Amino acid sequence: MAIEIERKFLVKPDVWRADPSQGVRYRQGYLCTDVDRVVRVRTAGDRGFLTIKGATEGLARLEFEYPVPRADADAMLDRLCPRPLIEKTRYRVPFAGRVWEVDVFAGENAGLIVAEVELPAADAVVVLPPWAGAEVSDDPRYYNSNLAREPYGRWGDGGRAAGA
Repeated sequence: MAIEIERKFLVKPDVWRADPSQGVRYRQGYLCTDVDRVVRVRTAGDRGFLTIKGATEGLARLEFEYPVPRADADAMLDRLCPRPLIEKTRYRVPFAGRVWEVDVFAGENAGLIVAEVELPAADAVVVLPPWAGAEVSDDPRYYNSNLAREPYGRWGDGGRAAGA
């Protein structure tokens, strides 16, 4: 059984610097987004994936991911997933013995930059990189499935990246 344990942080845009040649374009949509599970279709570069995630309990949740042909992933994204899709460029950044995934969002979530780090245990010590801002692990607005339903660009100034 696969368990995902991660912490999520806003990224300070004035400190973060990406090497554009290192990013991978992602496009993802959701076939199911209820309180107990999400089913996601994703393309990452030239690959496709189908992912099933359970409900979040603390920092952990069940996660199962399977490769699918890129053409199938594209067809599901184009014909089965509600709009808007999540569009982002992901950067994998090693720091202090862990690999951080920094997502620079585009489309209706443009302006949002979020970093996630997967952990071996919920109580694992995390050394924050200098570009890490406020932790949003417990804020469901930042779940990608919720960003697809209520994109960052629609939040208005009241919800914008406080502490980034």
